[in-house]
Amino acid sequence: MAGAKELFDRVRPRRTQLGLAIRVTVAATAAYALATALHLLLPLWAVLTSLIVTQMSVGRSLKATRDYMLGTIGGAIYGGAIAVTLPYSSEAGLLGLLVLAVAPLALLAAIYPNLSTATVTAVIVLLVPTMHHADPLASAIDRVSEVSVGAITGLLVSFLVLPSRAVRQIRASAAKLLELIAEAFTELLAGLTRGRDNDALHRIQDGIGTAIVDMNAIGAEAERERSARLSSGPDTGPLLRTILRLRHDVVMIGRATVVPLPVEVQVRLAAPLAEVGAAIARFLKSAAEALREGAGAPPIHPVHLALQHYAEAVAAVRQDGLIRGHASDTAERFFALGFSLEQMHQNLCDLDRVVGEWSEAARDKSVRVAE
Repeated sequence: MAGAKELFDRVRPRRTQLGLAIRVTVAATAAYALATALHLLLPLWAVLTSLIVTQMSVGRSLKATRDYMLGTIGGAIYGGAIAVTLPYSSEAGLLGLLVLAVAPLALLAAIYPNLSTATVTAVIVLLVPTMHHADPLASAIDRVSEVSVGAITGLLVSFLVLPSRAVRQIRASAAKLLELIAEAFTELLAGLTRGRDNDALHRIQDGIGTAIVDMNAIGAEAERERSARLSSGPDTGPLLRTILRLRHDVVMIGRATVVPLPVEVQVRLAAPLAEVGAAIARFLKSAAEALREGAGAPPIHPVHLALQHYAEAVAAVRQDGLIRGHASDTAERFFALGFSLEQMHQNLCDLDRVVGEWSEAARDKSVRVAE
């Protein structure tokens, strides 16, 4: 029993990847069986197509299927038209047709990468008849049939076998980003009193940038699912925009904390800054967990209170003139930090609202209202 629980705990974080592996296996097997039953010339292409269109989420599978089918049909029509209208009787003639087929389609694929399949299809339509002594038109029809079987099979498997919705994946992606932002924020505030390791900070910032790119890609897939009415999750736009603004806040705070504050200012602000750092990091991590679990937003009152205490401490520092007499860039960084924290406060309030919208309770309520 303990062994089974341990295995489950290990597999659970990878359940999305495990589901993809199962779907790909089922799609490849089903595509081969169906292509064989239909006596298609090359079942291989049905299997390969099923592998290509079976993606991590339903939204990504829809896009892959659309792009692959457009490229295949376009390439088959173009390649078949060239082979039928420009017959050849020598290797040199075939070479000329190959150049005529590849050059314009390669240019088209360079401009529109989603049509890259067209070049491959046109080449297959031209060359397969030379190996099987088949008619070019029949070759084009076979190619489209094989790809259609693979695409339909892969898409159906994506819908029916352990389907993975991008709307669910966006939760995990956004949660990961919030945790990275919390780590970066904590590291930045620590730099105000003890300096900071720029290499470590760059690694954190790079990780945030990569995670932003991944989240935007998943967000596009989620919106594709919503447009096709395949999921009923909330609009991803507010969540993505809020997290992007929080990332910008971290960048601005980083610029304001390139060197430690003056010692006398550090002494006055140490306690309120520690309170701000703890409150915001705790809220970000709690919001990340709430997104993963579909729970309600965590309480944001400690963030309000901590920033109020910091504002009072800053006002006292200014009143006592502790910034006067320092270099202008020191004063600029001091005021830039306050402005950045104020902006972050507003964006955290937006995050509080957005996480509430993504909670299971809020979604259930909206469903009941619609009914």
